[in-house]
Amino acid sequence: MLISAKPAAPRRLLRNARLRALACWIIQGYIRLVYATNRWSVEGGDQPRRLTGEGRSFIVAFWHGRLLMMPVAWHRLTAFHMLISAHPDGRIIAGAMTYFDIDTIAGSTRRGGSAAFRTMLKRLKEGACVGITPDGPRGPAMQASVGIVNIARRAQVPILPLAYATSRRRVLGTWDRFHLALPFGRGVYLWGEPIEISADLDEAGLEDARRLVETRMVEMVHEAERRVGHAAAPPIAVEAARTAPPALGD
Repeated sequence: MLISAKPAAPRRLLRNARLRALACWIIQGYIRLVYATNRWSVEGGDQPRRLTGEGRSFIVAFWHGRLLMMPVAWHRLTAFHMLISAHPDGRIIAGAMTYFDIDTIAGSTRRGGSAAFRTMLKRLKEGACVGITPDGPRGPAMQASVGIVNIARRAQVPILPLAYATSRRRVLGTWDRFHLALPFGRGVYLWGEPIEISADLDEAGLEDARRLVETRMVEMVHEAERRVGHAAAPPIAVEAARTAPPALGD
């Protein structure tokens, strides 16, 4: 999921159960290292606590390129499920998430009639929360699909945007310009205001809601980058991303 196209040989290696388990362990260890060695600040952290305190389920929305440090933002507030690609690289990320008591749902928001869509609705109605990358699994980067709005509308739960940035990082040459956080710097998490989705939206209303989610999330990435000293720009220009070809392998 982090890298959408890989040579055939590494893909074959990842089919080995022991190698997959090792990769999962390394990823979770790296996440913990980065979290422990950076100085973190959190803004808006009262938002998820307030909603869970009210007994409300919600969808946490973050960009695919900012997936790495999201597990430690959750702090086990309630049962949490993350939508992850069903492809082999996505399964590696899913395995790493289990170290943080995060269950995963294999699939994509782009297929509304899929088993993943039904599973997310079920989990939300049971009182759990769901994490979604609305530009995944194949992009364009930082462009939200309408799938996340449809799920929120059907489940009647709000969408809660989340962004992070770190002062020390590498931006990878993947389709999502993946933000690889590095140790020994500063980091910030930004939680946005809940976005409520009306149950009776027509097609135009769904598109307006999709644009609102996308705009809010892009603005939050700008702000998170600014807070840690980087230029206030997303990892890839949104307009350029709209015309980018889909990544291979998804």
